Amino acid sequence: MRIALFATCIVDAMYPKVALATVRVLERLGHEVIFPPGQGCCSQMHVNSGYIDGALPVVRNHVEAFTAADYDVAVAPSGSCVASLGHQQPMIARECGDEALAQRAEEVAGRTYELSELLTDVLGVTDAGAQLGSWFPHRITYHPSCHGLRLLGLGDRPTRLLSSVQDLELVELPDAYECCGFGGTFSFKNPDVSGAMAEAKLHSIERTDTELCAGGDASCLLHLSGAAHRRRTPVRTVHLAEILASTRQNPLELDDIAELSIPQGTASIGPRAEAPAVETAEGAAR
Repeated sequence: MRIALFATCIVDAMYPKVALATVRVLERLGHEVIFPPGQGCCSQMHVNSGYIDGALPVVRNHVEAFTAADYDVAVAPSGSCVASLGHQQPMIARECGDEALAQRAEEVAGRTYELSELLTDVLGVTDAGAQLGSWFPHRITYHPSCHGLRLLGLGDRPTRLLSSVQDLELVELPDAYECCGFGGTFSFKNPDVSGAMAEAKLHSIERTDTELCAGGDASCLLHLSGAAHRRRTPVRTVHLAEILASTRQNPLELDDIAELSIPQGTASIGPRAEAPAVETAEGAAR
């Protein structure tokens, strides 16, 4: 399958190795990953701030970038951005009187999946350890982000994947469905409320007595990491994609967790002459 990567703003600017991990996981399954040039923001920040007219060219840019590309499905390591494509982009186009753009936006959104959704619903991954060679010998908890829960309906897809990672112990997060307080521009406009929500989430994470808090949205992880740093608490965060990409042969380096770094090896984004080898749970290539 030919899969287009939608990197998203925060991943591209702050956590580029989350995109690398996403590519690595998909290539390990034998798929070709491409990166449509010209892609940018999904327009979520503009829309949430009420700048409808300003969001229109951002929507048009995304639609044109992905319409011009040749791919079967697209993926993004961010539930909030994927939700924005389907929930906001067609709405913006229609409010600005561009029905043709709205229909094209719906077509692009209909082929774009959040990472855990793509892996489970489209690619048939039920056992990350066996099918991806995922290995992460740590005790972690998981924060489900709001858009993934409420707009995409991801449910337990991320935690099912994590539970199947070799040697990973997943601890249920108390009050998991409560927002972390980021909310895009909400955290800038309402810093006191946002900060209090982050404090409550950090307290819940601390109650699990785990090493790390995983998540599927880099924006939420960035918010919680910042709050933890200000509190001088040992809570650290890691993206779902990096855990899935971690193997016995090429484990995630926790000492550089701020950059979510997997320093060894490379992942390509572009045409491939042949499908890559797949790392199995035993480390053999097939």
